[in-house]
Amino acid sequence: MTQKLTRPELVCPAGTPAALRTAVDAGADAVYCGFQNATNARNFPGLNFTYDEMESSIAYAHERGTKVLLATNTFPPAGKFDLWKQAVDMGAKFGIDAFIVADIGVAHYVAQRHPDVRLHLSVQAAASSVEAINYYCREFGVARVVLPRILTVKEIKEIKNDIPCEIETFIFGNHGLMVEGRCSLTNYITGLSTNMDGVCSPAGQVKYEEDSKGNMFTKLNDFTIDCFSCGENAGYPTICKGRYLAEPRKDEPYYAFEEPISLNLSSLLPDLMAVGVSALKIEGRQRSRAYVQKVVSSFSRAIDDIIAGQNPDIPSLIALTEGHKETQGAFKSKTWR
Repeated sequence: MTQKLTRPELVCPAGTPAALRTAVDAGADAVYCGFQNATNARNFPGLNFTYDEMESSIAYAHERGTKVLLATNTFPPAGKFDLWKQAVDMGAKFGIDAFIVADIGVAHYVAQRHPDVRLHLSVQAAASSVEAINYYCREFGVARVVLPRILTVKEIKEIKNDIPCEIETFIFGNHGLMVEGRCSLTNYITGLSTNMDGVCSPAGQVKYEEDSKGNMFTKLNDFTIDCFSCGENAGYPTICKGRYLAEPRKDEPYYAFEEPISLNLSSLLPDLMAVGVSALKIEGRQRSRAYVQKVVSSFSRAIDDIIAGQNPDIPSLIALTEGHKETQGAFKSKTWR
């Protein structure tokens, strides 16, 4: 007998009000977004929402049956917790459908002050074990956990059997192999923290310099993190995706941490749905509206096809991947470098 699959929620990125409208119109079941401050992990100039924009955007989404999830998923530094309280209170006031949190203090505040609003555990919390997830569920009433991108489908199934909450997994976008919520590389170079300030490779400190031979050098706060020859696809200017002279290849720069490549789990959608994943997440709050429209509409149609018992017809998304390369990462196996 063929297993009947439950339709998972398609959770889509919204870096701006315009991107939110695009995601909603393209078929998103839910969108995730943040305020224009350090309370969310994509705190970049030109991104995110003012309070007024958030209120009107939630109204737009709700009128069309789409949920809005508020990313309050950074870690408040000592003495600055009021900013996170304000973000949570304003989100609740505007009718947010769920908070995405990483810090236990923020989780406690949401659970105590707004117990009627769903609480989702961010991937920034790096909770990948049954014991850790059960702790958050027991102490704060977490309704969903966003799993780190380091687990196979088999491992996800085993976790699902032993936890009381929903599971959300990434299916497209940034590969994210670093231990999420624990990265201090950018802080080491720039003084700004990915996990407390919401800034990975601040745009104001990124520089590109070209030499006489046409080679392009990427610098972050005057530290050279990569060099690209003519015709070579440049990766995002982040520390973890730079090339360095390091052991064991001292004489040749290579990707010592992580290669510029994007996650694409389109072929694993039936497997993820079969093991009971409740939500499928697309990464890309820094990406364009064209990216949002293409990726969201493609995956929305694919999910509908699978539920209808048909083979999903997903167009190639390679042009939207980093470095024009894609991978299934750890989800298929853990044989990657």
